[in-house]
Amino acid sequence: MADLLRTAKSGRDWGIIELAAYNIEIQFQDAATFFGVDPLPAPAVANEVLTKPHADDMQDDSNYKLLRYMDLAMDPVPTEESAVNDFAVHLLKVLGYAPRTRMARTRADIPLRTCGEQRHAKTDVCIVDSDDILLLVQEDKRHKELKDPEPQLVAAAIAAFQSNNWRRVHLLGQGPLPMRMIPGITLTGTSPTFFKVPVTQELADAVEFGAYPATPTIVYAHLPKLPRPARRLSEGMKPLDNRSQILSCFEAFKRFVNWYRRFILMCTLTLTGLVERIPSQNFVNPVADV
Repeated sequence: MADLLRTAKSGRDWGIIELAAYNIEIQFQDAATFFGVDPLPAPAVANEVLTKPHADDMQDDSNYKLLRYMDLAMDPVPTEESAVNDFAVHLLKVLGYAPRTRMARTRADIPLRTCGEQRHAKTDVCIVDSDDILLLVQEDKRHKELKDPEPQLVAAAIAAFQSNNWRRVHLLGQGPLPMRMIPGITLTGTSPTFFKVPVTQELADAVEFGAYPATPTIVYAHLPKLPRPARRLSEGMKPLDNRSQILSCFEAFKRFVNWYRRFILMCTLTLTGLVERIPSQNFVNPVADV
């Protein structure tokens, strides 16, 4: 694929050709391999969310709003801005992805340096901490436009890596990170797919200068195992059995977001020579408790 044409494109215009052009492959894994835990942890939500199907059944206002946003996200209106983003923001807050020091942002515009030019990657939802991007969420908008959300998510992860490193060097006076795993989620209605996107300086440079990286990038993904997989898009999180399984996946995935601060410490120690190197397994599959 080294001879594929590379042109400067915004993240929303990335497709499978761009993944091939930059030696990026997506591989799906089962839950135990992807999350590094077996069985999956119980969801950290109120019992009524797991045992009562409808918003009107909820006693807590936050849980009521969660299920109302879920209903709206399951019934998109083509001429309106999708309710999936509203659902994602509220869900991430309820699940503890955005504690005091973190913010859930929508439609963040991240600079993307590609093929010697400046473009942008626009993510639907992201979790940020002190301007560092910790998690990306990309909606599947194929009900409105024929574009695959997975390449868009990868482009946003590369842009986030570039942006975070620019901030470290030009604002904080610190060395750039040599690599980072950026967690991401795509949402089709309320049905998620989870991703771990490993971004290295080699990949970021290849995108910036329009070159083919010699080292392949393997993006790992997980599609939750549901009782009726053929109906995952039409059912989403509405059935209680689906809801429990998907929320358990969200609970297990949280560690990859929380892992970032530990990784920053390891990188800082490496850059200052206090430790020799970052163990590769901590970069590719960071599953240690934090």
